[in-house]
Amino acid sequence: MRKIALLMAVLGATVLLQPYSAPAYAASARTFVSHTGNDSNPCSESSPCLTFGGALAQTSDGGEIDCLDAGDYTSAFHIMISVTIDCHGTNAIVWNFNTGDGIDIDAPGKTVVLRGIDIVPAFSGGSSIGVNIVAATTVYIEDCVVTGFIRGINDVRTTGLTQLFVKNTVVRNNHFDTNSPGIVLAAAPKNAVVLENVQSLGNGYGVAVATGNNVVISRSVISGNGIAGIEADPGAEVFVDNTEISHNGSYGVLTFGAVALANSDISFNSSSISGSTVSYGNNRMFGNGGGTTPTPAGGTSTDFGQQ
Repeated sequence: MRKIALLMAVLGATVLLQPYSAPAYAASARTFVSHTGNDSNPCSESSPCLTFGGALAQTSDGGEIDCLDAGDYTSAFHIMISVTIDCHGTNAIVWNFNTGDGIDIDAPGKTVVLRGIDIVPAFSGGSSIGVNIVAATTVYIEDCVVTGFIRGINDVRTTGLTQLFVKNTVVRNNHFDTNSPGIVLAAAPKNAVVLENVQSLGNGYGVAVATGNNVVISRSVISGNGIAGIEADPGAEVFVDNTEISHNGSYGVLTFGAVALANSDISFNSSSISGSTVSYGNNRMFGNGGGTTPTPAGGTSTDFGQQ
């Protein structure tokens, strides 16, 4: 069987950024950044740092970094501790000015929260991954935008028994080539993933799911991707609820694993579904160029509309 959407995922263990070396201040439970700050500051509210790397070096494990204002934070960074980075309401933008990743998470046993950050490469096609998750127990990505990378969000953790929660987030135009996925879920088994109110738009693949990843996609839009909206490898399990899957180049859903559909719209794809799926009978299909008919759950339900 083909594992098309994960062709790029094996490159997930890219070269990580070196940790930032900051002046010797005592680590604080709460630090601050400002686009007018300076990394020689103690990262306090009255004397904020300039970059997230500078603030991370002065934040204690389990602490929080807050953005004080809107602005361009022109530095990619590497997370190795439990931390919440909260830029909600400030329109903070992480511009990545190198050819590596925007944000690397390499924090074994830790919990990382990213909130309210736009993650953008400065050079189109020059950067690798927007958010690269190499190690952590639990990662939360909330109210973020990840755009313009080779891959958007890339989860390649190897320990198993991990979690990823992505909410109110846009992952778009990560399409260096046609194989570039917006969201790669390729962590070792078992990895529990919830995508809620996520828009995966204009990528090579919308969501690519590997063996051992148990994924719930709800209230989301997966549209305009070059090859497939959702791709599931053998051994992957994906439940899709109340989600729009439309205008994808070759397939709305391409599955070699287990995919269940409920209360969702599959419309205007070149092919609605390729592979075996289970339907709870309340999906709507329209304007697709053919495709495989889902198997009704319980054997009696039928979906609305036509291929």
